[in-house]
Amino acid sequence: MTIKVYIPRDSASISLGADKVARAIAFEAARRGATIELVRNGSRGMFWLEPMVEVSTPEGRVAYGPVKPDDVAELFEADFLYGGQHHLNLGLTEDIPYFAKQQRLTFARVGITDPVSIDDYLAHDGYRGLANALKMTPADIVEEVTTSGLRGRGGAAFPTGIKWRTVLGAQADQKYIVCNADEGDSGTFSDRMIMEGDPLVLIEGMTIAGLAVGATMGYIYLRSEYPYAEVALNEAIAAANARGYLGDDILGSGKTFHLEVRRGAGAYVCGEETSLLESLEGKRGMVRFKPPLPALEGLFGKPTVVNNVISLASVPIILDQGGANYQEYGVGRSRGTLPFQLAGNIKYGGLVEAAFGLSIRELLYDFGGGSRTGRPIRAVQIGGPLGAYVPESQFDLPLDYEELGKNDAMLGHGGLVVFDDTVDMAQMARFGMEFCAIESCGKCTPCRIGSTRGVEVIDRMVEGKDRPKQVILLRELCDTMLSGSLCALGGMAPFPVLSALNHFPEDFGLAEPADKAA
Repeated sequence: MTIKVYIPRDSASISLGADKVARAIAFEAARRGATIELVRNGSRGMFWLEPMVEVSTPEGRVAYGPVKPDDVAELFEADFLYGGQHHLNLGLTEDIPYFAKQQRLTFARVGITDPVSIDDYLAHDGYRGLANALKMTPADIVEEVTTSGLRGRGGAAFPTGIKWRTVLGAQADQKYIVCNADEGDSGTFSDRMIMEGDPLVLIEGMTIAGLAVGATMGYIYLRSEYPYAEVALNEAIAAANARGYLGDDILGSGKTFHLEVRRGAGAYVCGEETSLLESLEGKRGMVRFKPPLPALEGLFGKPTVVNNVISLASVPIILDQGGANYQEYGVGRSRGTLPFQLAGNIKYGGLVEAAFGLSIRELLYDFGGGSRTGRPIRAVQIGGPLGAYVPESQFDLPLDYEELGKNDAMLGHGGLVVFDDTVDMAQMARFGMEFCAIESCGKCTPCRIGSTRGVEVIDRMVEGKDRPKQVILLRELCDTMLSGSLCALGGMAPFPVLSALNHFPEDFGLAEPADKAA
């Protein structure tokens, strides 16, 4: 009997030795005459357990981890191919609490299927959304997405259905679907995980988007630091073309959609949609003035949908199970689920897909297990390097767009970077300004010059040079950047700076709250 053994092929697992473990298992199985089928799946997102090996048994998949090559012979001795007991035995994968408590919709197949197998994808409800979309009018597809309440998962949270409706209504001989896969925020990896672990769901989502707005060509703009994602995407695109899910006549429907991957060059600002379009056209990545909106004049001057990876990957389940069903998840105007990413000083780092509305504290402690050092968590930065630092007193806030916004924070791409009580928040504020100075495209003065002056002001403050005056200067500088920058890079760089100043004034050498000191 052939036994299926699953070992992740994603970059996080490979960096922890998954390839070596796979080779060791194949060697040991051959030496012992055991017949196995080695499947390179995606990671389940529990990184402290990687490389995690799973074995298919009649009771379900049994997990072992973290496995090192030296453990392999011992695992065979323990009869792990049949779920045998061993100190690395984690029980049934689906019963691991970190995983069992999640609400996986977009990531439903990640870790379960062979990422580039069409047959495996179909066997796990893949392409059901596209099948439904092919029976619908473009307007009905857009209406279904609008009903779902899906908002851009890249950080801006703009309603996806409204964006699609604008492109649908635009008149042009050519329209495009562009996937923003330039995932550059610190502490974020959900885009990478879906592209490496279930690239076909992104391909299906982009195909549905093309049908919805009348676009026949799509591009995935991929950050250069994701070579394994590029391999997985191209393998999946080739498989979809070969089986008629992409091309000139999708499943005999007469509909056309072609898809290609384009690799970026590593500039953070190319995560901004107009810079991305400039780069995609072969130009230097610099922000465009708006209007016109990309939905009307985007790639090569044509109407273009620019959506984030998770936004597009969430579309298939909406078209499969209905927008109303997706609406059932979440709170307020934040509907559906979001893959939260836990990084930094956290005991159990990884990915947690859950409906909007759970609290920061639940995520940090119920899932994350507190800090890795065991010390109190002092702050968490939410939403990437331009996100605010949230203090412990706000950890009971629910994770949704509106509630965080009311507290001068943002959800962004769903990444959380954790810091314990040894962090120097003045240095973290300085990092925020320095990051902006390094990554600025240079087009607008508030971002280009303001960020450099911001670093200098913070340095003077830390050195104790007329601190009250520096506080006033820093706040005025932040106001200018907030209101005068062309894009979110300069416009949001003040968020980490001001949040650090407001919540942790003592780290700047200010004995009183920063406002009073000013």
